[in-house]
Amino acid sequence: MKGTNTLQLPKEHVKLAIQKEGRLTESTLELLHTAGLHIEAYKQRLFSSCRNFPLTVLFVRDDDIPEYVSEGVVDLGIVGKNLVVETQQVVEELLPLNYGHCTLTVAIPRESSIENIQQLAGRKIATSYPITTKKFFEEQNIDVDIITISGSVEVTPALGVASAIVDLVSTGSSLKLNDLVPLKTVLQSQSLLIAHPASVQDETKAPLIDSLLMRFRGVMNARSFKYIMMNAPTKNVPAITELCTGLRSPTVLPTADPEWVAVHIAVPEDDFWNIIEQLRILGSQGILVTPIEKLFL
Repeated sequence: MKGTNTLQLPKEHVKLAIQKEGRLTESTLELLHTAGLHIEAYKQRLFSSCRNFPLTVLFVRDDDIPEYVSEGVVDLGIVGKNLVVETQQVVEELLPLNYGHCTLTVAIPRESSIENIQQLAGRKIATSYPITTKKFFEEQNIDVDIITISGSVEVTPALGVASAIVDLVSTGSSLKLNDLVPLKTVLQSQSLLIAHPASVQDETKAPLIDSLLMRFRGVMNARSFKYIMMNAPTKNVPAITELCTGLRSPTVLPTADPEWVAVHIAVPEDDFWNIIEQLRILGSQGILVTPIEKLFL
C-alpha cells in the first residue's frame, strides 16, 4: 500500500474512502449530499473535509478501498461487494447501499456449444477477479485454467485466449457488443459501506459512525417508499388499509363530506403501480404522489 503513511488527516474526524472516478462515484456523492454532508469540490484533490460534520473524505481508486479500510488508513469505505470479496481484506460490512447493482457472471460466446458450467472443465477462463473465480469453480468441483486479465476481458474469447470469461455485468450491453451470453451468476454485488473493525469500537468514532448510518438509512428508506395522499370513499377504508401495508396503518382524516375521507400513506416503491391501480378500483380520487426526502423507521 504505497504512500499511505504520508496522509496527514485530522485524528478526530471519521475518514471515509470513496471512488475518485468510476461507476459508483456519482451515486456516492449524491448519497453524501442527500444525507446532508457538505463536501467541498474534490477534483485534483486526494481528500476533502466535510463542512458540517467531522468527516474527511478520501478520493482513491476503488481497488484500494478495501485495503485502506482493513489497514486502518481510513475508518470507512464505500465500495462494491465484488471488490470486498475479491480482495479478501478483513473489514466489517455495515450497510448495503442499494446502488451500483451488478453481477459477477460467467459468460460464453453466443455460438459456443457449452450449455452448462460443468462443460468448462479443463478450459481457460479469463477474468479480472481471479480469487473469486477460483473459489467459485472450486466450490463447483470444476477444474479450470484461470487467466488473469487487467484490461478488456470481454474480447478474450474472440481472440482465442479463453473459452469463457467471468466479469461484472450491469446492463449486459458489453456482453452483447462482444457477442457473449451469460451462463452462470458467480456473485450478486452492490455498493457497501464497510468499516475498519476497530473504528466501530472506538469510543470517539463509534458515535460518529452511528450518526452516519442513521443518515444513510434515512436516505435509503426514503428512496424505497412513495407518499400518497388521496380522497377515498369512507366505506372502502378497511380495504385500503389492508392494501396499503407500507409502514403502518394509513392516516385517515375526515372531510366535509361524511362519505369521503382523506387518506395519507407511504407505500413501497416496488409495489407502487400495483397499489395505484387497486386504489383506483376502490374509488380513490385526487391521488397525489410525492417523493420522500428522508424516512426514519
